[in-house]
Amino acid sequence: MTNIHPEYQYLNLLEKIVAEGSERVDRTGVGTKALFGEVLRFDLADGFPAFTTKRVYWKTAFKEMIWMLQGKSEWGSGNPNIRDLLEQNVHIWSEWPHKKYVDFTGDKIELKEFEERIIYDDEFAAKWGDLGPVYGKQWRAWKTEDGREIDQVSEVIDQIKNNPTSRRIIFDGWNVGELDHMALPPCHKHYQFFVDQEKGTLSGSVVQRSGDEFLGVPFNVCNLAFITTLLAEQTGYKPGEIVWYGLDVHVYLNHLEQVKEQLSREPKDFPKLIIKNKRDSLFDYVIDDFDLDGYDPHPVIKAPVAV
Repeated sequence: MTNIHPEYQYLNLLEKIVAEGSERVDRTGVGTKALFGEVLRFDLADGFPAFTTKRVYWKTAFKEMIWMLQGKSEWGSGNPNIRDLLEQNVHIWSEWPHKKYVDFTGDKIELKEFEERIIYDDEFAAKWGDLGPVYGKQWRAWKTEDGREIDQVSEVIDQIKNNPTSRRIIFDGWNVGELDHMALPPCHKHYQFFVDQEKGTLSGSVVQRSGDEFLGVPFNVCNLAFITTLLAEQTGYKPGEIVWYGLDVHVYLNHLEQVKEQLSREPKDFPKLIIKNKRDSLFDYVIDDFDLDGYDPHPVIKAPVAV
C-alpha cells in the first residue's frame, strides 16, 4: 500500500490540465484548458473517494445517482424531470431546462422563480422540467426498435450473480437515436464491472466523454464508488477498485483561481461509506440509508456552472 494519498491523482491531474492543457473555445462559450485521455484509480478498501481538498456534497451526489437508478419521474412523466430533484433540494440539473425556457419564450424569469414554478405548477413542470430520455431512462428503459424496453441495470445485477466472468457486464447511456431529445447528452456514458472471484470483489469503471474536472468529476468519482459499492452489496461481493476514464478532461477558464486554491490544500483521510439499511432491491434505496463516517473535508470552493 502506497503512502501517497490517493487524492493526489486528482490534484496532479488538475495541475497537469492547467499547465499543459490546450486552450479551447467550447460549446458554452466560456473556454477551457483541456487534455485527452486520463485515468484515475481508487481502491475502495482504502476508503471512500469523496475528495477532501474541497467539500463534495455527497448527499447531493447520492441523491442524483438514486434518481438516475429510478429511471423515470416519480410524479408521472415518462422521462426524468427536475421536479423529483427539486423536491429533495437538489438543484444541479436546473440550469439546462431554465436556459431552454428562457431562450424559447423570451421570459427572463430568474432561476429560483423558475424552480419554484416547476414545484407548484404540474402543467409547467411537465413541459419545462422534463429532461428528455437522459441517463436513468436509458439505463432502465432503453427502447428497442420493436417497442420493448431493456432494463440494463437489472441485467447487470443478473450477470454479476449468474455469469460473473462475463465481459459484458455493462450499462450505457449513449443512445445515438435519442441524443437530440436529451437536455444534455450523457457525460459519464459507459459503465462496466468486473468480478474477481478469487478475491471476492466487484470493481467498477466509467468512461466519461467530457469531464468538468473542478466541479463535475468529484461528483462522478463519488457516484462511481457509490454504485459499485451498492452493486457489490446487492450481489454478495466486497467493493474492489473503481477506474475513472476521462476523455475530454478540462478546466474552465473561469475556474482557474479556484483550482489554484484547491491545489494549495493537503488531502485528509478518506471517509468510510456506511450502509445503514440494506434494501432488498437496488432501486429502493433512499438517502437516509447512507452515511459517510469520518468525512472532514476542507471548506467548499464555489465556482459558476457553464451551461
